[in-house]
Amino acid sequence: MQSILFSFICLIASVIPFYWKFESSALKAREVVFLAVLIAIAAVSRVPFAIIPNVQPTSFVIITAGAVLGPESGFIIGSTVALTSNMFLGQGPWTPWQMFAWGMMGMTAGLLKNTPLVNHKYAMVLFGFVWGFVFGWIMDLWYLVAYINPLNFKAMLLTFLGTGYFDLLHALSNVFFLTDFLQLMEKDHYSFQNQVWTA
Repeated sequence: MQSILFSFICLIASVIPFYWKFESSALKAREVVFLAVLIAIAAVSRVPFAIIPNVQPTSFVIITAGAVLGPESGFIIGSTVALTSNMFLGQGPWTPWQMFAWGMMGMTAGLLKNTPLVNHKYAMVLFGFVWGFVFGWIMDLWYLVAYINPLNFKAMLLTFLGTGYFDLLHALSNVFFLTDFLQLMEKDHYSFQNQVWTA
């Protein structure tokens, strides 16, 4: 019980600085509305796919939003999506872990914003594939901390192997949605670096 409480406090503490910085930033009203719309799209898109374990377009929306808007907005969108979508799917002690995992997904995608990789289709698809597993591993840690005692290497290995199929589904769904989206962008001659807000 103490380990669950400690991990919960650590995760909340890791999220707060991003929201604090976001709250103190000078965003225009239209930019806040734009972020809210992206959060709503990502959250709502998770609900109809809930019947298919780990297959949903939510991660794809978070990755593309982070790649366009940068790490800070990427984290805010990712973490808020977890909190918002769980209002439909169920809140619980796993929510902060999802907030952290999706937030970090959005933040790391945002770190690619001004790099050549962001407009390289295969690099972005690989990024989404890898994060399908990383997200699952972060959520596996929640399961281990909450339910496994004693916690040892064998328990961790069996947990990671046992959830590998579901992580693969998440990774492949990211590949599917990102590939379709990037092909559409190529067809219309758009790129991530061309997507900017206009005042």
